[in-house]
Amino acid sequence: MTTPSRIPAFSRRTVLKATAAAAALQLVPPFIIKARGEAPLRIGMVDPLTGVYAAVAQNEVTGARLAVQQINAQGGILGRPVELMVEDSANDVGTGVQKARKLIERDQVTFLIGDVNSGIAQAISQVSNEKKVLHVVSGGHTDTITGVDCKWNVYRVCNTTSMEANAVANLLFTKYGKKWHFITPDYAFGHTLQKAAAADLQKLGGTMTGNELTPLGTTDFSAYLIKARAANPDVLLVLPQGSDMVNCLKQIAQFGIGKTIHVAGLQQELESLEAMPPEARVGFWMFEWYWKQPGVPGVEKFVADIRKVNGGKVPTARHWFGYTSVHTLAAIANKEKTLDARKLAEALGGFELADDVKLQPNKCYYRKGDHQLMTSSFVGEALSQPAGDPEDLFRVERVVAGDKTAPPESETGCKVQWPS
Repeated sequence: MTTPSRIPAFSRRTVLKATAAAAALQLVPPFIIKARGEAPLRIGMVDPLTGVYAAVAQNEVTGARLAVQQINAQGGILGRPVELMVEDSANDVGTGVQKARKLIERDQVTFLIGDVNSGIAQAISQVSNEKKVLHVVSGGHTDTITGVDCKWNVYRVCNTTSMEANAVANLLFTKYGKKWHFITPDYAFGHTLQKAAAADLQKLGGTMTGNELTPLGTTDFSAYLIKARAANPDVLLVLPQGSDMVNCLKQIAQFGIGKTIHVAGLQQELESLEAMPPEARVGFWMFEWYWKQPGVPGVEKFVADIRKVNGGKVPTARHWFGYTSVHTLAAIANKEKTLDARKLAEALGGFELADDVKLQPNKCYYRKGDHQLMTSSFVGEALSQPAGDPEDLFRVERVVAGDKTAPPESETGCKVQWPS
């Protein structure tokens, strides 16, 4: 799988600005810890810092760096300063695998985080499993990571595709209609997301009028949209992410499709909404985390902390993914007082996130049976015009707990095989 080097919807200036802001986090010295002369504990992170998912990947890294700064200020992991080592997977499976091996074999990282791309996340989980390294998948959603391909050493922070579909499907069916047409990114994430939504549609008694598979990096969606409009569905579900989603929704607006067909989707991200014109910001979706949560402990401080290192911009779900991944590893290691991967993996089953890490109203914990984080879905409507703050582009209608959207552990297909 290859990805064009261009970043069509997210300007290079935006990405470079975010990179510079994130790099500033690395310059904050944990003086007290370093004075002890302890050897740094290294956490490796593999994410697609170039290509279609560059913007969301960079935000995951920024969130992870903020967590490292906080952890070092509190004494590090087992008294050792933490060092985050980041590698670019370039949205390519082969490159991602090479970078994961480099981090583990040459750089001697203790833990691994990544990738945004589900296919790469699955591939590097094979490497981390082979090397017996505790691995947190921060932003790859395909069900199989914590399903049939689950591994004893791999946990996941973001929702599964089934959780995303289950959070939104009933609302879309009730609000918009029973005939659905899909625009689907042609790789692991898209396939499982569409499959989950189609399964929900069937259970509700609806009909799928078609499914258009689009390659990553698609800039011209006209042929797919013409077919979708001809099928005359009630709902057009847009499943591509990143700059692909931006291009697709812009063209939907240009073609006037939303005048006769309800446009919606499942996973939506603030990075995408901010990159598109107001007329393209339409429909019901789910956010995996949203920054505007009045009264929820820790959220206001997190928003302020991210603004300081993110050019004044608010955090997105991707910042939270990276932040939570690092804090998970530090919290469990400090709690168990060991770096043994198996012992930590066993201890993470049932582990509940603290308020200042979960940053949401519902209980947030890792299931023991499939290693999936039970995290909330923020379901609501995209706003063409911001509600007050210029970055408040989503109206949250309901917040659904993760254990209400996740399939039962017995239905995931996960059978964790522990090493002897």
